[in-house]
Amino acid sequence: MSTADTLARALARRIALEGPLTVGAFMAETLGHPRFGYYMKQDPFGAAGDFVTAPEVSQMFGELIGLWCADAWQRLGGPREIHLIELGPGRGTLMADALRAAAILPPFRAAARVHLVETSPHLRERQRAALGAEPTWHDRLDDVPDGPSLVIANEFFDALPIRQVQRTVHGWAERLVDLDPDAPDEDPRFRFVLELGRSPGRNLVPEGLRESPVGSIVEVSPASQSVARLLGERLAAHPGAALVIDYGYGHGPAVGDTLQALRKHAFVPVLESPGDADLTAHVDFASLAAAARDGGAEAYGPVTQGELLLRLGIQQRAQVLKRSATPKQAADIDSALGRLVDGEGMGTLFKALALASPGFGPPAGFEGVS
Repeated sequence: MSTADTLARALARRIALEGPLTVGAFMAETLGHPRFGYYMKQDPFGAAGDFVTAPEVSQMFGELIGLWCADAWQRLGGPREIHLIELGPGRGTLMADALRAAAILPPFRAAARVHLVETSPHLRERQRAALGAEPTWHDRLDDVPDGPSLVIANEFFDALPIRQVQRTVHGWAERLVDLDPDAPDEDPRFRFVLELGRSPGRNLVPEGLRESPVGSIVEVSPASQSVARLLGERLAAHPGAALVIDYGYGHGPAVGDTLQALRKHAFVPVLESPGDADLTAHVDFASLAAAARDGGAEAYGPVTQGELLLRLGIQQRAQVLKRSATPKQAADIDSALGRLVDGEGMGTLFKALALASPGFGPPAGFEGVS
């Protein structure tokens, strides 16, 4: 590729050769293209980036997850070694806070072997700066060695590719991404089209949604289901637990187009400037739980992020931090607490799902939750 190449031109060439792309293929290229992919070429996190995640809002988030992991380790009988795995660890902020909090239980901290599943060279460097040389990096979850495991996945599944199908008067058809024929070759643009002729669309739609009205869009994520099943198989074969936190449907699947693009903390058109904006879609927690159960694990939840953090003691942690804080710092702590747990934002939009090995029982924060 020449220096004048862009992801848009690379996608245009692929479409010219192969035909329109599935939404999932477009997402995969937009986010993970080796040269031009959104996550492969930059650090998108924080106020100076495109979005802020919960670990960037407050240290309390990662600290409580660290304590959740320490508690799970104790419930497992305190194995001498345990794989502490994070999927999509961002800048490493969550893991750094989790490990600092986990130091309250030195035997767990000594037992933890940190593994980060990350494909972005840029983000690996940020994680190395936050965590030093302790972690082992992997491209895929199934590259992590077997053994007792605790898995964290915060805002990981929302970026996995989805497929979209739309009901028409002729039945269900898959939604695809095609070239805009009115755009010049040197500046390609894209548009959504529906697959013509025989479409696999109906087979992708969950049975309970197949009679949705004409015009309805249904999203499915085979990639997410595959990872969830792999987690289930891992937890069925080796002792452990997993905590998934993301935004999405508490009880799905549902009808609706949730695919969105975010740049500089603002929504932008999904097909505009591929590779320069984050693409995400709402997570179907019911399908994740079902896939993990199919793999052999137990599943609990989802509960809202706010409910989980309150159950884990975030209010008490905030009070402890405020004891040594200046008035401005105390106000910032209160603001972060509200942002993480209140019903108008992350507290309800984000959900938490726990997975565990058979017989483990409900992990901390999920007691009484089916």
